[in-house]
Amino acid sequence: MTIEEILNSGANITLTVKSTDLKEFADCLVKRTAGTIKESFIKQDEDYLTVHETSQLLHVDKSTLWRWSKNGYLSPVEIGGRRLYRKTDVDTLLNK
Repeated sequence: MTIEEILNSGANITLTVKSTDLKEFADCLVKRTAGTIKESFIKQDEDYLTVHETSQLLHVDKSTLWRWSKNGYLSPVEIGGRRLYRKTDVDTLLNK
């Protein structure tokens, strides 16, 4: 029985936990939390642009994108360790 199953059972017990069991439980929590956060920020039907693509579309240097991000003018999202820009945000900027 895993720690998660014990917690979900509602049992009121005292446990002695091995460090490997605790690590497994922590990994499970981190994966579940990361998945929830990812789902809330990443829309499956939305298109994303790389830094290079965004700089080309807007005709600006990558350093300008970094400065805009810092100022909150155009903020990227981080997906899988990569900075990407929502195409809708870039289109909005182009139509202003």
